[in-house]
Amino acid sequence: MREVILKAVAAPPKILWGPFLPVLLNLGVQFPFMFMAIGVLDINPLIFIISICLVHTFIVGAGVKDPHISSMLQAYGQANKSSTNLYKQKGNKFAP
Repeated sequence: MREVILKAVAAPPKILWGPFLPVLLNLGVQFPFMFMAIGVLDINPLIFIISICLVHTFIVGAGVKDPHISSMLQAYGQANKSSTNLYKQKGNKFAP
């Protein structure tokens, strides 16, 4: 049982050797733009494929440097909420 937990913590999920979330964001943003540009402007898709490969290479490099970048992005999204102060004072106060 411990091996499964340690493996999940030590080796986060990857897609094509890159961290899970950044790779999905890259493909989720660039593929729709590629198909829209092909359909509307009749642009050669090779430009977009080269762009996808270059950005993916950068993401893989960032994933090698910090393999838990997907977890950090998820934690930042959950923790990056501003609070409202009950009383007018400087800075964020979480309790009155």
